[in-house]
Amino acid sequence: MSPLSVTRRQLGRLGMVSAAALGMPALLRAQSRPGAAMPVRIAVGGQAGLYYLPLTVALELGFFRDEGLDVRVMDYPGGGLALQALHGRVADVCCGAFEHVVRQQLRGVAYRSLAVLGRAPQLALVASARHWPLKDIAGFRGLRVGVTALDSSTQFLASLWLNQSGVPLDAVRFVGVGSGMEALTALRQGRVHALCHSDPLITMLEQRGEVRLLADTRTLKGTVEMFGGAMPGACLYAPQDYVQNHSAEVQALVNALVHALKWLQTASPTDLARVVPPSYLLGDRARYMAAFYKVRETLSPDGLMPEDGPVTAIRAVARLQPESAAARVALDKTFSNDWVRKAKQKFQL
Repeated sequence: MSPLSVTRRQLGRLGMVSAAALGMPALLRAQSRPGAAMPVRIAVGGQAGLYYLPLTVALELGFFRDEGLDVRVMDYPGGGLALQALHGRVADVCCGAFEHVVRQQLRGVAYRSLAVLGRAPQLALVASARHWPLKDIAGFRGLRVGVTALDSSTQFLASLWLNQSGVPLDAVRFVGVGSGMEALTALRQGRVHALCHSDPLITMLEQRGEVRLLADTRTLKGTVEMFGGAMPGACLYAPQDYVQNHSAEVQALVNALVHALKWLQTASPTDLARVVPPSYLLGDRARYMAAFYKVRETLSPDGLMPEDGPVTAIRAVARLQPESAAARVALDKTFSNDWVRKAKQKFQL
C-alpha cells in the first residue's frame, strides 16, 4: 500500500498501531514537564535498533524536555508504517531514512530533512544459513525476503542489491517481519529465507553463525562501495507546512538530537548501558555493545547533511525508478542545515 493511499479507516488503525500494529507490541513513550507548551509526536519504525540510537538518547537523557518539548514517540514495526502515520497526520514529524524524503517528493509530497542522525543506512542483507544455504544469485527466485515493513528503507536496500545483482524484483516476495525478536523468529522458523535489517540484530545473527552476509552498509566503506558516495541514513524529517508553522518546535527538536549526537561521541559502554532500555539489548549486552562499536563511525558527528548525500540518494532512487529523472528532484527542498548550525553553536560542537 502506498503512503498516499491511506483510507479514513486505515488512519484510525494507524493511530492505534502503538498498541497492536501487525500483532506486535509497540513502544509509546512520552516526556513531559509541568507547563510544557510544545507537544510533538514523533513516528519511528523500530526504535530499539541502533539506527535510531540518537533519538533514544535524546529521549532517555531528557534532552527533549530540556528544550521545552513534550515529546511522544510512536514506535511502529517499520519505517514504511511510520511514514504512513506522518502522511496521515497521526504524527507531526518522523525519524526515518532520508531516501523517504526523496521518494515522497517524486510523489508530490513535500517533506524536509531537519537533521541527519546517520551517515550511512546502517542496514545489512543476510541469507539464512539454515533455510537457504547460498549457492548462487539465481537461487533467489521464489524466496521470501524479510523486511521491517513494506515500503521501508530495508525493502529499499534489499531491492537495490537484488537489482544490482540482476535478480528481477518480481522473482522474490518481500515480507514485513517487524523489528527485534519478531524478525529473529521469522528467520529462524524459515518464514523468510533472507533478511534485511539493522543492528544489533544482524551482528547477533552473524556471531552465532546463523546467516551469510550479502550486502552491508553498517560501515562508511561498505556504504561507499554500494552507493558510490555518502548515503544518508536516518534523519528527522517533517512536512514542509509543519516546518513553516512550528519553527520553535523544529529548532528545539534539532537541538535535542544534536545534543544526543555530541553525547554519543564520547559515550562509554557503561554510559550506553545506563541509557538504553534493557529490552533493546535483545538479551545479549555484549553483542549489543559489539554492534554499537561496529556502527559507531556511521553516526553523524553533528547532524549536518553530508555534502554529497542528497545526490547519492537521488542516484539510488533512480536505479529503481529510472523513469524519475534526477532533474525532477529539487535538492534544496529535501533538506536544510540551518537548524543544525544553530544547534551546533548552542552546544559548541
